[in-house]
Amino acid sequence: MLDQAYSRRQFLGLAGGLASIVGLGLVGCGGSGASDAADKGSAAAAESVSGEVTYDGASSFQALVEAAAEKFMDANPDVSVSGSGNGSGKGLTAVAAGTVTIGNSDVFAETKLEADQVKNLVDHEVAVVGMGPVVSKNVTVDDLSLEQLKGIFSGQITNWKEVGGDDAKIVVLNRKAGSGTRATFEAAVFGDEAVDFKGDAELDKSGDVQTQMASTDNAISYLDFSHFDDSKFNAVKVEGVEPKSKNVTDDSFKIWATEHMYCAKDADEATKAFLDFMLSDDVQGKLVEEQGFIPVSAMKVVKDASGKVSAK
Repeated sequence: MLDQAYSRRQFLGLAGGLASIVGLGLVGCGGSGASDAADKGSAAAAESVSGEVTYDGASSFQALVEAAAEKFMDANPDVSVSGSGNGSGKGLTAVAAGTVTIGNSDVFAETKLEADQVKNLVDHEVAVVGMGPVVSKNVTVDDLSLEQLKGIFSGQITNWKEVGGDDAKIVVLNRKAGSGTRATFEAAVFGDEAVDFKGDAELDKSGDVQTQMASTDNAISYLDFSHFDDSKFNAVKVEGVEPKSKNVTDDSFKIWATEHMYCAKDADEATKAFLDFMLSDDVQGKLVEEQGFIPVSAMKVVKDASGKVSAK
């Protein structure tokens, strides 16, 4: 669990301590930098490229990737971009094996892959997203502490009356192992404590959680903000703090993740162009926020000696 905590925000003092505040010096596949991508802006999409870009991984930001892919393909009709959201672990495994050209992940590749696999990949941090607990519409509880969440998601708290709600059994809908959303949630709630509680069900994708929450009374789960839907379930406060993007940018809301897109160092030109587009103003300037995410530039961050990002 310690490595999973690193994927959300690094502990102070890691690897020789934190460096001073710096910009997000993202490195593109094959050596192109984020600053280059920003300078190119929409020109990255205007270049004449062709080929097939494939991806798998985190379902939490699949909608963002799909929306960007549509815009990119409009500008580059000779490129096909397609993929799935089968979880961070599967996406990272797939890109390391070369079965897809991009692996999307809520966590750093180091938490899921062996070191010799990671060294052949390049990370692109494309957005930040908050994640938080959600409860069924019939649940009256609207605020939970981290300690209460720990009790619920470890199986120690089993009735809503124990946290100020009605006398009803808590139905825990968890995500399956390998989910980056689960790793992020557990890192924030449990820290470095090991937890193997499965709950009443383990679901594959964020969309599955949405569907199950809408049809289940007395349930609790967790989702990224972009999958919140107050017509189906209620998002709850954590430690009195609302699950809002503005509260993520200063780390007052503690459950959040950086969204990563990994590619091979020797990725093809179409993949490089699409990843440059993900970092361009065309996506970062508007599309990221439209899809319910936070531009990486909006975060108050520092980098540690290894280059990983944490909240200031």
